[in-house]
Amino acid sequence: MDSTQNNATEVATALLLQVERGDYAGAAARLGGELAGSLPAADLERTWLGLLGQVGAFRGILRSELGSRRGEVSVTVTCSFEKGLLDFVMVVSGEGRITFLTTQPAADSSAYTVPDYVDAAAFGESEIRVGEGSAWPLAGSMCLPRDGGPHAGVVLVHGSGPQDRDETIGPNKVFRDVAWGLASAGVATLRYEKRTKAYAERLTSEQAEAMTIDDEVVDDALRAAELMRRTPGIDASRVFVLGHSLGATLAPRIAQKDPAIAGLVLMAGLTRPLEDTILDQVTYLAGLQGAPGEAERAQIDDLTRKVARVKDMDLSVATPREDLPLNVPAAYWLSLRGYRPAEVAAGLAIPMLVLQGGRDYQVTADGDFPAWRAALEGKVGTSLKLYPHLNHAFMPGEGPPSPADYLAPGHVRSDVVSDIVRWIGSLAR
Repeated sequence: MDSTQNNATEVATALLLQVERGDYAGAAARLGGELAGSLPAADLERTWLGLLGQVGAFRGILRSELGSRRGEVSVTVTCSFEKGLLDFVMVVSGEGRITFLTTQPAADSSAYTVPDYVDAAAFGESEIRVGEGSAWPLAGSMCLPRDGGPHAGVVLVHGSGPQDRDETIGPNKVFRDVAWGLASAGVATLRYEKRTKAYAERLTSEQAEAMTIDDEVVDDALRAAELMRRTPGIDASRVFVLGHSLGATLAPRIAQKDPAIAGLVLMAGLTRPLEDTILDQVTYLAGLQGAPGEAERAQIDDLTRKVARVKDMDLSVATPREDLPLNVPAAYWLSLRGYRPAEVAAGLAIPMLVLQGGRDYQVTADGDFPAWRAALEGKVGTSLKLYPHLNHAFMPGEGPPSPADYLAPGHVRSDVVSDIVRWIGSLAR
């Protein structure tokens, strides 16, 4: 480990310890770039206290891990709170300043339990490689039912961010639940590590700047579908794509590029532009603890300007990513320009199953589901279903949804899995 990496770890952990003991001025002094201007000591204090209001008392730092985020040195610091574990992901500049900071539920495999609807004796799981021979081969898991065959197959396509094959969110594993649940009922599944997860440390800054939505999601999903069709025991004419969140949003684009895909399962798929959804999410979270304060309003105003920049017809690959939402480079936003998921889906001659949680604040029953219904209702082989009490991970809960939902151990509800199995079975008749 070189001195730069050592320094990055020290800076990241020091900031958290300063915030925890109330030294907000000292912590704010460690911030650099746009973060320094947008998060002064008083706002840092409000942000921290608001977080504690959601996840409970701070208990300590468990571990830190070095990595790379879009070609820059990153540190992930896992902290324990009363209600669960959180990862603080920070980018540290060569000058020792933190230029990016976000939180997410930490992976906690020790808390995972197998859902009641899984029958481990009904299928076998083997390690596979998606895109073998390509520049970005990805490790994955194939679940094949033990009885009969050939079987229908489902390729699972992740949501946004550097996701693992299980789509791990805190102590929960959305895709492991779905994959094992479907395989228990006779439907084969394939899931794989997302490219941005598997190669986070290998991506250069130049590659990160040039990454498009096809690089991140679509191309690997196409390779996975082709691999599944070539797998013994799979009915090549019945290979489906199941997308969750961003994966569902892009599933019509995937099927548009691969006419051999038999159908789509869309779990919490966006129909609105991604940049608008990010702004809506930030606005919603800012109001969870009451009326947004000065810091939250400033963050919303800043993000509003960046969203407008994405929509600007003058946007080009030369636009600095600091001017764009989430510091994501222009090439990525340009690759999404003009893509309208519901319209593309309506033009596909394949069946679809659209599933939506009523407690989902990320992809919403009011903002996205109606557009799917308007585009697809009445289409042969297509069904839509709303689960009023399920969140973005298709797990039950009560009260206003928040990121704290993902810290509680749970499972994708059994009727979601059985509805997918039943829909796939109905297409064989």
